[in-house]
Amino acid sequence: MVADEAPTPSPALTAERDAIIDALGPVVDGIAATFGPMCEVVLHDYRQPEKSVVALAGSVTGRTVGGAMSEIGLRIVARGDAAADDLNYVTRTPAGGLVKSSTMVLRDSTGAVFGALCVNVDVTAVGEAHALLGALAGLGRAVTEAPVTTFGNDVDSVVDAILDTHLTGQRRSWAGLDRAGRLDLFRGLDEHGVFAVRRAVEQVGARLGISRASAYSYLSQARAAAAPTPDPDGGPA
Repeated sequence: MVADEAPTPSPALTAERDAIIDALGPVVDGIAATFGPMCEVVLHDYRQPEKSVVALAGSVTGRTVGGAMSEIGLRIVARGDAAADDLNYVTRTPAGGLVKSSTMVLRDSTGAVFGALCVNVDVTAVGEAHALLGALAGLGRAVTEAPVTTFGNDVDSVVDAILDTHLTGQRRSWAGLDRAGRLDLFRGLDEHGVFAVRRAVEQVGARLGISRASAYSYLSQARAAAAPTPDPDGGPA
C-alpha cells in the first residue's frame, strides 16, 4: 500500500504519458551511442516506482530494465510537480565509482511529473587523472567528497540504504531517539520519497522493530507537524 495514493489520471493523460515514454526510447539509445561506453542513459516511468526503469542503454550503475528508481528518483517523487531538472551533479556509487549525472523530469500537458530521463557518465578515471596531474604539479588538493547514492534493481535495498543513512545522521539507534528525533526521522524519510513506495511503511517499521500501526502513526504525526499553519485570511503562514 502506498502512503499517499495519487489521483488516477484520465485515459487521455495516460495515453499521452505512454506516448512520451515510447517516443523517448530511441533517444535513450542515441545519447548512449553518442557518448560511448562510459555513458548510461536511463528512462524512468515513475508511475511504477518499484520497476521504474523502462529503457536503458549503457552500464554505469548496474541496473537493468525493470529495475527500481534510485534515491534521486524517490526525491523527485517526493517533490511531486514542483520537482525541477537536476543537471551536472556528481555522486558516488557504493563501490566507489564517481558518476556525473543529469536528471530531466518528464511532464505531461498538465505539467504533472510522471518520469525522468537520466544521463550518467562514469568520470572515475577523470577524477583519478586530475588527482595525479595535481600531485605531479605540486598543487594542493581540496577534496570535496561526493555523496554516495544507492542504485539497484530492488527498491527495498534503496529504501534500506536511505533509512541507514538517516539513522547514521541521527547518530543513535531508534531506541535511543526521543519523540522529536523519531518524528524527524520519519519526516526526513518522507522528504526523500521513501513512502511513495508500496509497503515502505511496513518495511521501515520492521527495520525499526515497531508495529505497522506505530509506523503509520509516526508518519502521520510527522506530516502534521510539517504542514504549514494557515493564517487568518486562509493562506499559508
